[in-house]
Formats: sequence, C-alpha cells, structure tokens
Amino acid sequence: MRRAVFRLALRQKGLIGSILQLLGLDLAVPDHSTLSRRAETLEVPKPCPGSRGPVHLLVDSTGLRLCGPGEWLVEKHGTRRRRSWRKLHIGVDAETGEIRASELTTSNVDDGSQVEPLLDQITAPLASLIGDGAYDQAGIYDTVAKHHPEADVIVPPRSTAVPSDMAESTPTQRDLHLQSIAEHGRISWQKRSGYTRRALVEATISRFKRVIGNGLRSRTDRRRATEIAIAVHDLNCMLGLGGPKSVRIT
Repeated sequence: MRRAVFRLALRQKGLIGSILQLLGLDLAVPDHSTLSRRAETLEVPKPCPGSRGPVHLLVDSTGLRLCGPGEWLVEKHGTRRRRSWRKLHIGVDAETGEIRASELTTSNVDDGSQVEPLLDQITAPLASLIGDGAYDQAGIYDTVAKHHPEADVIVPPRSTAVPSDMAESTPTQRDLHLQSIAEHGRISWQKRSGYTRRALVEATISRFKRVIGNGLRSRTDRRRATEIAIAVHDLNCMLGLGGPKSVRIT
C-alpha cells in the first residue's frame, strides 16, 4: 500500500521505522532489495466476494505504461525512448463495484482471450458477463457456457453481424440480441438487456488510475503481477470502508 496508494518509494526505511516505533512494534524494516525480491513470490489475498448470490461480471481492459528511464533520458540527453506498456484486464462485480478478477498481459493480447482466466478466478455462480464490442466473439459465448451454462452473455453485436444458420430453430444468445436490436433498436436493447451497467467497469478503471496511477513501477513481470494484485486488494479495501450511493431523481 505504501507504494501503490501513497506512491512512496520502497526506500522509505526511516518513515516506516518511525511508524513502527509509534505503534510500539519491535520489527525490523526490510530494505528496498528485500522488498523487491519478496514481490516475486508474495501471495496477495484473493478478493473476497462482497455480494450474495450470482455475480454480474463486467469485463474491460486498459493500458498501463511501464515506468523506466524515459524521463531521465529526455532530461539528460534530449533523447526519447519508445514507451512500453502492459494491458490490465479486470472483472468487476456490478453489485458491489469490487474488482473480482484481474490479469496483466502484454499489449498485443486480445481482450477476448482473457475471459477464461478471469472466469477461473470467480468462485461464485455467474449470472451474466457484460462487455463491450471487443468481446463479440463466438469463443466468448462458448467459454462462458463451459464455466457457467446458465449465465447470460451481454455483448453488443457488431453493426455488420448476421444471425447464425440456426437462428430460426434454435437461436443462440447472440441471435436473440440481434433480434432484439432489429425490433427495438440498439439503445432500447442496451436498457432491456442490462448492458448499461457496463459503465461501472469504466468508472472502476478511472478510479484505479486516479488512486493507483496509470503506470507500473516494477521491472519484472512477476513483480508487476504482484503490484497489480496489491493495488486491487487496496482498492477493494477502500471500497469496503464506504462508497457513494447513487439515487435516481425523477
């Protein structure tokens, strides 16, 4: 939390030593190298389900830049180095706003390929999976059906999408979405299907970047994964302490 939330360097031994002294704890303060090495194997507690019953999972992804010597090179030598970045995939509980699943990948990984790793982290029954048009893939429906056969997949079909060959006899969920859009329009379909709740995952990503930041400070992939796990744990703890309650005024 010291680095993830307060954005302090791991070398703040004096600060942590003072805090431990105020708390009356006789504990040794690990140095920067020790903390970095421990991040390779640190096991962060998994998110605990805050909602009861089946989960409505909202999925999305965002980019996180890799912090490195870029700023120093520009200031010292006037040269610019191409910035690398990673992609963070998250699954948010629509009921509580908690991040229930997360995966960190390279920037060229397709969003749809990470649905299964996200679902593997969900222990509760799944009521629905909601994502944007990037998840409009046949494999997504199959993956969700394999893990949770009764779950709904609420993904907007592309504008060029056509019904399947079995749409008349045994329509798929995607066929039903296409039928609803054709009969009532896309905006009406979003309200009827519950797709509008997807805005909550965008709000979560915004909260992540405002509180944690839009970059990764660790230098190896395993340490970056630990950094993300700590950030997710801290955000969920903050949300558990209290959050805004929205009320529609008509």
